Amino acid sequence: MKSHKSSRSVFNIVIRIVICAAVLFIGVTGMHTLAKMKKPPTEAKYEERPLRVEVLEVMPEDAPVSITGYGQVNARDVVSVAPEISGKIVEIHPRLEVGEVIPKGETLFKIDPLNYIAADKQRRATVQQWKNTILRLKKQYAIDQKRLKSLTRNRELANAEFGRIRRLFEQDSVGTHSGVDAAERSFNSAGDLADQTAQTVTLYPIRIKEAKNSLTAAQALLSVAKANLRRCEFSAPFDGRVKEVALEAGQYVTPGMSVVTLADDSMLEIRVPLDSRDARKWLRFNSDAAQRKTAWFSKLYPSVCKIRWTEDQEEHHWEGRLHRVVKFDQQTRSLTVAVRIKAENALSNDTKKLPLVEGMFCSVEIPGQTMKNVIRLPRWAVSFKNTVYVSVENRLKTIPVKVARTQGEETYVAEGLKPGDMVITTRLVDPLENALLESGK
Repeated sequence: MKSHKSSRSVFNIVIRIVICAAVLFIGVTGMHTLAKMKKPPTEAKYEERPLRVEVLEVMPEDAPVSITGYGQVNARDVVSVAPEISGKIVEIHPRLEVGEVIPKGETLFKIDPLNYIAADKQRRATVQQWKNTILRLKKQYAIDQKRLKSLTRNRELANAEFGRIRRLFEQDSVGTHSGVDAAERSFNSAGDLADQTAQTVTLYPIRIKEAKNSLTAAQALLSVAKANLRRCEFSAPFDGRVKEVALEAGQYVTPGMSVVTLADDSMLEIRVPLDSRDARKWLRFNSDAAQRKTAWFSKLYPSVCKIRWTEDQEEHHWEGRLHRVVKFDQQTRSLTVAVRIKAENALSNDTKKLPLVEGMFCSVEIPGQTMKNVIRLPRWAVSFKNTVYVSVENRLKTIPVKVARTQGEETYVAEGLKPGDMVITTRLVDPLENALLESGK
């Protein structure tokens, strides 16, 4: 019984092994058959794909430099009007309001002139009084000069009479001692009167000079009185735009009190700070060292500058002229220049466009010197590392260059490129060196 069970178990194991072997055989045979049925893939051929770029054949040229700066428009002349005398305001110009333009010569305000009219009359009277005094002294001087001649002659006669009486009394015993004394008294009186008159005549030129000095002082005071009377009315010194007003009728004003501020818009000025390096390299100065005696900048060449309002989207521009160097700021390392614009250039014939007026913030393009033998490229064609990509036999090459100046959307290269080089102008981000290119112009 046991042997029967053992043989059955061995048989089962054998059967299982045979089945497994058959399954493996069928699987291997099927896989081999399927492998023979599969076609091998077509071999792929590797081809380098070119990079499409735009290139520019470069040639050296001379390019003018344009220096751009920013500044605010201001009237060249701004006058703060202050009365020179005190008094009550009795009259004001009817259009004395901020923003109004008062024509030259029109009265802005008037101060009560009554006190100054009285002072003028008083000074005139004083002047006339001293003039009369001088005339009187001159006439008395002439009269006393004639009188002095008569008194001098009387003294001579009295002296002769005294000598004669004294000789008669002393030599011939004629006459009396009282007669001699009377003759001497007459001589002394005549001499004393002549001396007093001579002294008076001598002092007349001094008295006349003193009177003339007093007349001069009175005339000076009269001039002040006349000036103060004229100062009662203040007229516009030019066609002025009213910027500030602090004045009312009936107000009492004092000398030096600012009441009106006027701006002369016939000439505008923009002060433009420029980078000192740009100014040093590109500004045009009319330098003549032989004629210069001060340690300051030479005169600037009066270049025509383009002025644009930063809020004008239509690119309308005005023209001004470069005028002078205003200052050098060491802290910001900037050079401030002044650009002047005449009123006729600040206006626009197009009624839809605003004129250039004080307060506008503008960009100013100042023509500078000319760059020689530079290559003009789009700004983006030169990297921040000062390198450019060029096409050499349709391969990308990176070349370092020396940038002379970046101006607007253009960069000017001074060194590193040769005439005829094909510079890539397409914007590229980290391209592979020596990459194949497909270029177009």
